[in-house]
Amino acid sequence: MPGRWGREPAKWWHGEFRECGYRITIPRQIILQVLDESKEHLSAEDIYLKVHNIYPAIGLTTVYRTLDLLINMGLIFKFDFGDGRARYELSRGPKEPSHHHHLICTNCGRIIDYTDFVDEELELLKKTEKKLSKKYSFEIKNHTIQFYGLCEKCSTSKE
Repeated sequence: MPGRWGREPAKWWHGEFRECGYRITIPRQIILQVLDESKEHLSAEDIYLKVHNIYPAIGLTTVYRTLDLLINMGLIFKFDFGDGRARYELSRGPKEPSHHHHLICTNCGRIIDYTDFVDEELELLKKTEKKLSKKYSFEIKNHTIQFYGLCEKCSTSKE
């Protein structure tokens, strides 16, 4: 079944586990599978419920620990969209660009990934990042851009 990024889950993460010196346990595999097959940004609780349906022996603590490990390995990303719940999504893989930004509907909570203007945004940010790095002696590793507003459905219903 094609996953979040429209490809068959090739289990590219197996090599990443070997490279980092970790075993790919059943809970880790199922959590990655759930993230790969999801079209949404899932919270830890959402992930737990989906994994628990497949593997009832898993506990919520194991899910949280595994998510922390996967973040540290660079296999998943953690986002805060301002609703008090961290959300997670799978990286696109080591050979695919994963940089994208988000549009968040403040009415219904819909989250839209977009990549169509990322190159222009990155070009605009380069100068700012360079100046910030120099001024504060700070090495910038990454950034997130999130725009908040109303999705088409909510904007139409407000009229």
